[in-house]
Amino acid sequence: MELLIARNPEDSSLPYLVLVPIGEGIVLRVKDTWPRASKIYCHRHGLPWPENPEIVESLPLRSCVQRGAAISIEVDRARESRSQFVITQARGREMIFWQSARTTKAARPNVALPTARASGLADLQFSVDTRERYAWKFTQQQVSTVKEALPVGDYGVKVHGEWAAVVERKSLEDLAGSLTTGKLRFRLEALAELPRAVVLVEDRYSSIFKLKHVRPALVADMLAECQIRYPQVPVIFAENRTLAQEWAFRFLGAAAREALEGEAAAERWAAAE
Repeated sequence: MELLIARNPEDSSLPYLVLVPIGEGIVLRVKDTWPRASKIYCHRHGLPWPENPEIVESLPLRSCVQRGAAISIEVDRARESRSQFVITQARGREMIFWQSARTTKAARPNVALPTARASGLADLQFSVDTRERYAWKFTQQQVSTVKEALPVGDYGVKVHGEWAAVVERKSLEDLAGSLTTGKLRFRLEALAELPRAVVLVEDRYSSIFKLKHVRPALVADMLAECQIRYPQVPVIFAENRTLAQEWAFRFLGAAAREALEGEAAAERWAAAE
């Protein structure tokens, strides 16, 4: 798998062509061969890759993955190895930028909404598991809730009928109990099958070492082992119930936005193939 960069045979202010190996290949016109000093503006070529292009660089890739509105690439070399092609909207028209960690602090494509809302989403609805006792009400957040049986977890968000993310809520005592009985491992295995999931603890990590009815070091070790075995499901300590609820609100909102952007971006990238 390679990222091919060739000279644009046409007389253009974007003198290079890039062939991004996604699907049948996405051909973009670009201003430079790598985003070193600043973001590079790109434009759809609108034509197939030339039959006999003048290749400037052929970069072997370790990975090339579409994540939401961005296509992330990793070049097989020690320096200048990671970058992204990001598709966004500005003044009603599509814009594509090629950027690296050095050339941008944060990329937030397709978002220009009030920051008070979770990820700028106006109509956000969370599902609360029917078995959840003393459920979060989200009275301070701009979100509605509906009761339903979740396949796993306590709170979740759907996008077009599919689970985008789930939160498993735990008190410290519940966390310690599920660790020592082995129940948490089975729950983590189920959570790991979802696109995004997290175990959210309504307490501080330091509180583990104040536990009286179980050896604190055992709980800490078992928790670490679970994180090694299931790294895709982080365990977050949110200090208290109020902050845990706010963290879940932001997490589920971000997951919903990412899923929505991913669908929209997939359609735009498909148009470039």
